[in-house]
Amino acid sequence: MHGTGTHFTDRTDAGRRLAARVGHLGGADTVVVALPRGGVPVAAEVAAALGAPLDICVIRKLGVPYQPELGMGAIGEDGVRVLNEQVIRLAGVGDDQLAAVERRERTELERRARRYRGGRPPTDLRGRTVIVVDDGVATGSTARAACRIVRARGAARVVLAVPVAPADWTERLSEVADELVCVGTPSPFFAIGEFYGDFAQTGDEEVLRLLAEAAGGRRAPGPVDVDRELVLRAAGVRLAGRLTVPAAPSGIVLFAHGNGSGRRSPRNRHVARYLNRSGLATLLFDLLTEAEEPDRRKVFDVALLGDRLTAVAEELSRLEETRGLPLGLFGASTGAAAALHTAAALGPAVGAVVSRGGRPDLAGPDVLGRVSAPTLLVVGGLDTTVIDLNRRARARLHCVSELAVVPGAGHLFEEPGTLDQVAELAGAWFLRHLPPLGTAQDPVSRAP
Repeated sequence: MHGTGTHFTDRTDAGRRLAARVGHLGGADTVVVALPRGGVPVAAEVAAALGAPLDICVIRKLGVPYQPELGMGAIGEDGVRVLNEQVIRLAGVGDDQLAAVERRERTELERRARRYRGGRPPTDLRGRTVIVVDDGVATGSTARAACRIVRARGAARVVLAVPVAPADWTERLSEVADELVCVGTPSPFFAIGEFYGDFAQTGDEEVLRLLAEAAGGRRAPGPVDVDRELVLRAAGVRLAGRLTVPAAPSGIVLFAHGNGSGRRSPRNRHVARYLNRSGLATLLFDLLTEAEEPDRRKVFDVALLGDRLTAVAEELSRLEETRGLPLGLFGASTGAAAALHTAAALGPAVGAVVSRGGRPDLAGPDVLGRVSAPTLLVVGGLDTTVIDLNRRARARLHCVSELAVVPGAGHLFEEPGTLDQVAELAGAWFLRHLPPLGTAQDPVSRAP
């Protein structure tokens, strides 16, 4: 590589081209370790090509306070800390400034490690060949920290592999790795992103999806294969819905709308489209018939709504397009209580539940106590009354649960960017907790 033109379409393209350079490293003892977040899409391609397990090594760059993109060091898991004294000196960064940056980045590092690992321990690296992968090397601080971590965890051989790096990268990093692999070392070199056509930030949800696919054998999402209106019979009534199924779904999410809403809800359709792009099928449907919608008693009849949602979930297990798919439930407003009602009724057949601005308290203490599916409660930061109701409801749950508060969001998440955060949180939760295809799971049936 020479010059500053675009060399990679995106990180996936970079990963495929890097995989071609490390084919000689394949073997039963090889592990690919990615640096989140940008390194994960690259590493996923390398791991797939080698048939190797994929893990992560969480690193945070320590950026110069007034120029965060310029790294003055890095911190990583296991307490690893690497400083670039030359950058610190030339940038005039004082001890107090460095300590403040490190405190902030340590908090984010711990958050990401918890979220990405989900309580799982790192892969055992003792005696193995470990390929450390990122989307590029600039100053080398993060790569240096990662190599030190995997070495300390017992790696017998450490290989640092990246798509692009400065011409002098081997001089800087040869001491921390046994082998260095790079697709190209262009000159001049100013920033990693200049060598990518698409260098958009990698989100947490994409990291979780790729790790789940690598760990659980999930099929990669493709284009939408089914997108149709349908009518489902449930508890003696006919309910209209819209079913969307990607070409290779890894699960299906059933939406339960709140009062005054239905399958055409723009907010739930927005979330559903995001889930479809993440490889999840969705069913948005009306819990009430047109004749019933004006009846306010039925709008707030959680038992009625929950029974209908349960009946629809059972119907999904019989549809050809959705049979055998792991089931998740997404509830909004009163629909959240209905979703929890169904989760309690179906037990292990429900893999995960997400509530958006919901009223889980309306499900009642008995129902909440019987929910076994991991449950995420998402509430707007400005919706203080509902935050309190969600906290009280969560205290009655005996399952894995989290309360996520979206800063600056009201009850309907109408503020710019807030609904996108809901979609990302929901996608990450479902991809993390829905069982991989091919694993044993209970059929959709009512729990005793």
